Amino acid sequence: MSLDGVLVVDKPQGPTSFDVVRDVRNALKTRKAGHTGTLDPMATGVLAICLGDATRIAQYLTDGDKAYEAVIRLGAETDTLDAEGQVTAEFPLPQQLSREVLEAALGTFRGVILQTPPMYSAVKVGGKRLYELARAGEEVERKPREITVYTLELRDFSANEVRVFVKASKGFFVRTLAQELGRALGSGAHLIALRRVASGPFVVSQAVPLAEVIARGPQLASQVIPVDVAIASIPSVTVSALQVTQVLHGVQVETALQEGLVRVLGPDGELLALADAERGRLKYRRVLAKRED
Repeated sequence: MSLDGVLVVDKPQGPTSFDVVRDVRNALKTRKAGHTGTLDPMATGVLAICLGDATRIAQYLTDGDKAYEAVIRLGAETDTLDAEGQVTAEFPLPQQLSREVLEAALGTFRGVILQTPPMYSAVKVGGKRLYELARAGEEVERKPREITVYTLELRDFSANEVRVFVKASKGFFVRTLAQELGRALGSGAHLIALRRVASGPFVVSQAVPLAEVIARGPQLASQVIPVDVAIASIPSVTVSALQVTQVLHGVQVETALQEGLVRVLGPDGELLALADAERGRLKYRRVLAKRED
């Protein structure tokens, strides 16, 4: 089967993101497939899988904002910062935990902040994944990265658990938030549940449970989102019929836009390329339409 587009999968707890890609590839009988942003085995929710020619746009979908529902347990830290790790330290629970105390602590994590990636993550340092180094017993220096937390809402709490909703830019780690919130409260903490409810333009309401993907396979072809629809949230510019050939051959053309990632469309609305508008000209990242030489 030749499928080109994006299938939004509701990942269950347990399998890795690569396990999900393999299962989707086998179920849909397609050779080319890749995900658009890793979810830890413990996490559930939105995992967008690019199929066929859509694998060429995977990196642009990965760059989108993400939204999560999370449960954080107070009283202990773990080496992985979540429930799958070993407890490294235990702390007494806060004596005066209240909504006001939690809101004050959470307020320090909103907006543009610096966050250090955890050792158990897929971030590369020196050409190696951090989790590979962590499993070998190594800990290396990680540079804090600037990320943006657009929304951080306190949903509920008890004496030892805090439930939050967070929407943040690419590169945000909810596990790190859990650890830092625990330290801000003086109680230590780790993540015990995580559900991604949005990833870029994709939301959990359109996601197909992995078990259904495996069971129905090719019958789900109608739920594969076409490439042009998958990236429709990216601004577009339309070129003339005369410029179409130039775009397909990688020749820069002028645009009214001065900067930013754009979709380049032909006069009939066909998706031709993804490009950066730089000083009124298009610099192509990826030509998507096929040339007719």
